[in-house]
Amino acid sequence: MNHDAEVLTVIFIFVGSIVSIGCLTGILTTWIKYRAKRVVSTDLTARLGEISDRMAKLDNAVDAMAVEVERISEGQRFVTKVLAERGSTPAIGDPARAGGSAQRH
Repeated sequence: MNHDAEVLTVIFIFVGSIVSIGCLTGILTTWIKYRAKRVVSTDLTARLGEISDRMAKLDNAVDAMAVEVERISEGQRFVTKVLAERGSTPAIGDPARAGGSAQRH
C-alpha cells in the first residue's frame, strides 16, 4: 500500500505541475497580448495625433491661399473695371510708339 500511495503522490504532483504550467502559460500569453495592444495603441494614437496636426496645418495653408486668390481676383476685377471705364483713349501717350515701332530704340 505504501508503494501505491507513493505512485499516487507522484501522479498528483505531475498533474499539478502540468496544470500549473498551463495556467502560467495562459496568464503570461494574456499579459503579453494586453501589453502588445497597449503599446500599439499608444503608438497608433501618437501617429494619429501627428497626422491630425499635419492636416490642421494643411487646412490653414489652404485657407490662407484661398484668401490670397480672392485678393488677386479682386485686384483683377478692379483693373478690369478701371480699364473699361477709361475707354479706348490711353491715359498717358507713349511718344516712342507713336511712329508705329513696337520696340523702343
